[in-house]
Amino acid sequence: MEIFGLVLTVLVAFTFAYTNGFHDSANAIATSVSTRALTPRAALAMAAVMNLAGAFLGEGVAQTVSKGIIDTPSGSQGMVILFSSLVGAIAWNLLTWYFGLPSSSSHALFGGMVGAALAGGTGVIWKGVWEKIVLPMVLSPVVGLIVGFLLMLAILWVFRRANPHRAKRNFRVAQTVSAAAMALGHGLQDTQKTMGVVVMALTISGHYGGHSIPAWVKVTTALVMALGTYAGGWRIMRTLGRRIIELDPPQGFAAEATASSILYFTAYVFKAPISTTHVITSAIMGVGATKRIRAVRWNVGKNIVLGWVITMPAAGVVAALIYWIASAIVL
Repeated sequence: MEIFGLVLTVLVAFTFAYTNGFHDSANAIATSVSTRALTPRAALAMAAVMNLAGAFLGEGVAQTVSKGIIDTPSGSQGMVILFSSLVGAIAWNLLTWYFGLPSSSSHALFGGMVGAALAGGTGVIWKGVWEKIVLPMVLSPVVGLIVGFLLMLAILWVFRRANPHRAKRNFRVAQTVSAAAMALGHGLQDTQKTMGVVVMALTISGHYGGHSIPAWVKVTTALVMALGTYAGGWRIMRTLGRRIIELDPPQGFAAEATASSILYFTAYVFKAPISTTHVITSAIMGVGATKRIRAVRWNVGKNIVLGWVITMPAAGVVAALIYWIASAIVL
């Protein structure tokens, strides 16, 4: 029975990674597709490959997820808690994907973990939740907005005398690099979150007691995430690429460069699981505001931010309900 619970939980974790991939593929490629720097399929293929590569660039975020959010639960109850966490996150991913809302898969997972842990009587590491999740959730969009605005101002000043058509053509080429960097950062951040959950499942079942991430966990999680990314999240792509603001190539480059830099910095310096959705969306808003404040469709931005606020509690409630149902059957 314990082996069955472990296999089921790991399979659900991979399902979450797949939904994370197609839900968040827009984060990496929406701007480059909307500016026609890349065709949609070429962009998705590039993003899938870079997601795969990014999964092998570090383990800090995975360690935070596996040890810094909730106490590692034990036995069958612990496996039910992890299972419920993942189902809550998947449910929220599918709901927001359906409505084309770029919410955070990461915070859906964290909300699910906290909700299921509270329902199951497992301790929540509130200091870790505050320092590694809540503070970055608030600060990273603010930083993305400001840095995106300043970087775009710098680009406008440096290329103020350049031929507009030639500059846009060159920035389309540059966007190939910035989109790849964004996809690599997404792999670095988001793939590790699923790795951390799989390691927790292996630890609970007594099949792993180490500190690093097993190689097979890295490879399988990265492959599943890459496949999900290639599947594409077209509904969310339209929201990021066109509904917030109509981007041109220099703006797209500035947004992607801003967001990818924040992803790398936070992963390596703070080992904090940052939402790729939050940073790219806020960077797009900051970049767009240099054109003129009213150029940004702030009403769309308001709906997106509202989705960010309710993601954790909503996923937590779903995970708690799943826990109560599953525990009544299994425990």
